[in-house]
Parts: sequence; structure tokens; C-alpha cells
Amino acid sequence: MRARLHMHRSEQATLQELLKDMRVSAGLRQSDVAKKLGVPQSFVSKYEAGERRLDLIEIKRLCELFGSTLGRFAALLEKKLNEDGRE
Repeated sequence: MRARLHMHRSEQATLQELLKDMRVSAGLRQSDVAKKLGVPQSFVSKYEAGERRLDLIEIKRLCELFGSTLGRFAALLEKKLNEDGRE
């Protein structure tokens, strides 16, 4: 059970890292993303820190803001998760 919980935390950390990397690559600050979404900056900070979970529609909106698609995001996440699993 502990190994599965650890793996889940690692996967969540990979998701958080990817979202932050995509934001930074898009040249956006947390406050920029928050303003475009109409949410407080703390919303962005919390999902990047793992204190808040996002649903699929929220992730889709973020992908659009970052100039990507949900499909591309899913492929990148899958690639990163597979790389992390081999380490």
C-alpha cells in the first residue's frame, strides 16, 4: 500500500511540474494565468504546489492558455511518467 501511495505522490508531482513548466515556457507568471482565468493567483499557486487538484476541464483551459492542446499535454505527461518510472 505504501509503495502505491508513494507512486501516486510521485505522479502528482510530475503533473505539477509539467503544468509549471508549460506556464513558464509560455512566458506567463502565475498572476498572468490567474488573471486570464478570472481566479485568484493563489489558485495557480495551490495547484502548482499540489494543494489543489484540477479537473479535466480546468486542465484543458490551462493548455489553451499555454498554447497547447489537451492531447499534447496528455502525451507529455505520459512520457514524463514513463521516464520517471524507469529511474
